[in-house]
Amino acid sequence: MKSKTSYAWVVVGITALVLLVTAGARSAPGAWLIEMERDTGWSRGALSFATSLGLILFGLGGPISGLLMAKFGVRTITALSIVLTALAMWLSSYVQSQLELNLFFGLLSGIGTGLVASVLGATIANRWFLEQRGLVTGIFGASTSAGQLVFYPLLTTLAVSVGWRSSALILAAIVIAVLVPVLFLMRGDPSEVGQRPVGATSDTPMTPPKADLGIMSKALRHQDFWLLAITFYICGATSNGLIGQHLIPHAVDHGMAQPVAAGVVALLGAFNFVGTIASGWLTDRYDPRKLLLCYYGFRGISLLFLPYMHDIVGLSVFAVLFGLDYIATVPPTVMLVAKTFGRHNVGIVYGWVFAAHQMGAAMAAWIGGVARDNFGDYALAFIVAGIIAIIGGFLALGIRQETQKSNAAT
Repeated sequence: MKSKTSYAWVVVGITALVLLVTAGARSAPGAWLIEMERDTGWSRGALSFATSLGLILFGLGGPISGLLMAKFGVRTITALSIVLTALAMWLSSYVQSQLELNLFFGLLSGIGTGLVASVLGATIANRWFLEQRGLVTGIFGASTSAGQLVFYPLLTTLAVSVGWRSSALILAAIVIAVLVPVLFLMRGDPSEVGQRPVGATSDTPMTPPKADLGIMSKALRHQDFWLLAITFYICGATSNGLIGQHLIPHAVDHGMAQPVAAGVVALLGAFNFVGTIASGWLTDRYDPRKLLLCYYGFRGISLLFLPYMHDIVGLSVFAVLFGLDYIATVPPTVMLVAKTFGRHNVGIVYGWVFAAHQMGAAMAAWIGGVARDNFGDYALAFIVAGIIAIIGGFLALGIRQETQKSNAAT
């Protein structure tokens, strides 16, 4: 059995690398915000608007990617994503107007990273694994966390030392280098190498069921889809939208140096790595709805305390607490999608659920910047985010468990 399933872990490694680097590219707006403001003279709200555009396209890239991967294959779309992301960073280094910033740093980078960030990991986990899907999804979430852990402090330090424009060129080179293993080693399905998914028996068909390209017409009439979309909208608003974009500026507003603030974000990423792996392990064993209640509730409480945390000790405590569930919501959400709509449809349905996530992220990124411009700090934004996070946890309990059981075999 080992020889028949070993290539799955090669694909996991390549996927994890792609997710790590694309997460690094998506962390650039938060890492560079202060230096971009100083270099261009544009307001924080205007810069956050470009980030919001990127987050919207990042989200819409999910459902587009799900369909494209079903039609053209995982490797082709992953390679396209890498090329577009590298091109976006290269062009961003030369922007001279807010329109160019919106087009390259916002829209192009959003669609480039969005083609893989949400759907790739979910698709690989559900195509290559019948067992350990939660754990593998957790590994992919941890790779995203590692992207923050590695790139946030790196990009912040580069921006301070050589400028954000030179940092963008360096990031473009790093991204394009990932194209090599993708082209030579990436495979989208076990049947491409004559294997079956991990955990499959000899009775498992070599060729898995094809995705139902009309699944969304059914999903849109399904209560569980809307609950998944709403809770993930809240997830995006309270995680990479608000905290991912504005945690460093919040720390700088209270007198912390940028490299030190970046270290706080790196600490958050480190604990997110631990939390997401643990979440994947727990998702294979416990009710994912109850896990989401715990994660969103814990997140909400930490956000309610954030306005009162200004020094290195307070922000480090927040980074630990918030980091444990920053992306921990992904494994149970993917599991619920797979159980409700079938694992062969995860790429398409989860793509739209993730699009809702990024709509929330875009809203929070922009409104957080506007709130800071108008009120002088982020306190109100953090408190509102804490309240809606707690609400999201209770909404997750409304997902109907009996529907999930009826689809568990698919």
